[in-house]
Amino acid sequence: MHEHAYGPTETGTVVLDLGGDTGALIVYTGRDLRGREIEISRDDDRRVHSAVRERLVRDGSFHSAVYPDLPSGIYTVWWDDHTSAGTITVHGGAVAEFVWPSSGFGAAV
Repeated sequence: MHEHAYGPTETGTVVLDLGGDTGALIVYTGRDLRGREIEISRDDDRRVHSAVRERLVRDGSFHSAVYPDLPSGIYTVWWDDHTSAGTITVHGGAVAEFVWPSSGFGAAV
């Protein structure tokens, strides 16, 4: 698990190329995870990570990690090196959304 000090991102700074067999994943978290890198993997493949950043939107802000350009499949979201936080299915042409269990948002969407 790594942590970084990234500043907030503004609306329009993340571009997602969706279509065919390519989708994306957004993991929503609480602000307490800002800077933490959350890992995901598909079918026990190699893990990829993305940092949790504050996202500024018209109505305020939220914290999330964004995973663009993912092949369709079932992904494990990793709590730590050995523990799963849950799984989520990514479909081509769509954005899947997962709510981090400790964020207070509830379960996966």
